[in-house]
Amino acid sequence: MTQPQHRYDLPRIIFGVLFIATMIIASFWVIQPFILGLAWAAMVVIATWPLLIKLQKLLWGRRSLAVMAMTMLLILLFILPISLMIGSLVDNSGPVIAWASTLGKLHMPEFVWLQSLPMFGDKIYNSYHALVNAGGAALLAKMQPYFGQTATWFVTQAAHIGRLLLHCTLMLLFSVILYARGEQVALGIRHFAVRLGAERGDAAVLLGGQAIRAVALGVVVTALVQSVLGGIGLALSGIPAATWLTVLIFICCVAQLGPLLVLVPAIIWLYWSGDTTWATVLVIWSCVVATLDNVLRPMLIRMGADLPTLLILLGVIGGLLAFGLIGLFIGPVVLAVSYRLLTAWMDEAAKPTTTLQDVARNLEES
Repeated sequence: MTQPQHRYDLPRIIFGVLFIATMIIASFWVIQPFILGLAWAAMVVIATWPLLIKLQKLLWGRRSLAVMAMTMLLILLFILPISLMIGSLVDNSGPVIAWASTLGKLHMPEFVWLQSLPMFGDKIYNSYHALVNAGGAALLAKMQPYFGQTATWFVTQAAHIGRLLLHCTLMLLFSVILYARGEQVALGIRHFAVRLGAERGDAAVLLGGQAIRAVALGVVVTALVQSVLGGIGLALSGIPAATWLTVLIFICCVAQLGPLLVLVPAIIWLYWSGDTTWATVLVIWSCVVATLDNVLRPMLIRMGADLPTLLILLGVIGGLLAFGLIGLFIGPVVLAVSYRLLTAWMDEAAKPTTTLQDVARNLEES
């Protein structure tokens, strides 16, 4: 007796897949304005969840009081600094415009020592001397295309300040919700991951959480501490635009470049202006801030997972270019999670036993 053949209803399958795809696209379209804020909130909550639990124990086991305390902390760490940054931008926009209007009247130095350079010294000096004789306007005309591209990028980022404030507000709102319902949300995510990939899906979620905590603790917190201390030193030393320089220190620290890229020019400027006392104080303070990285980062990274420095650097630069200022937080996390999942997947297979010397020997024999 022949078994009846199972026939697939192809139109039904096609229309079912199209309906599901349409619902996914429509849902993504609806929540697209909130994705960055929600992702930012998820990273903040995952990184600070142990702190929330400790606060809850200290506040008589009341989750509502702990959520209120964490909300105030987020306002101090994110809302207040961003507001100060915008206020500093408004306050310093006038002097920057005035300085830009005098670029054409700059008096350029001679730099006679350029002639002593071997091989190309005379050519460099003659070209520079021609620009000096033509005045600052000619030099400005030569550099105008580069100024234009740089200014366009900065204007674009300035235009995104409103978006940054919106995402910051959404981050605060979503963080409150996730703090209040964190266990239920985590259980739902793990349930969805198990439905997709069984035990591997659950392990992937846990590895992603470790990567997020590693970036938040080992990179962002360290950069935040260094930038705050560096900004205090700049403000006490009387450096102009200390708020913007503090933001620049934070960007350099997140990008693993260190705070000295900003602090050293500030020290040179103080010595150049004759304020040797505060310059010396800032030198000592800069040494403390720079060495803090070697003490604080290893202690915090042990609480998460160690990640390559190049990965963090690429995440910062790529995130900044792709998402604006909020990309400073999202870019490194995306690459860190992807890196941890990729390495975990690779470790499931046996490692190659052939060494590089064996490969080179086989190539030579062939």
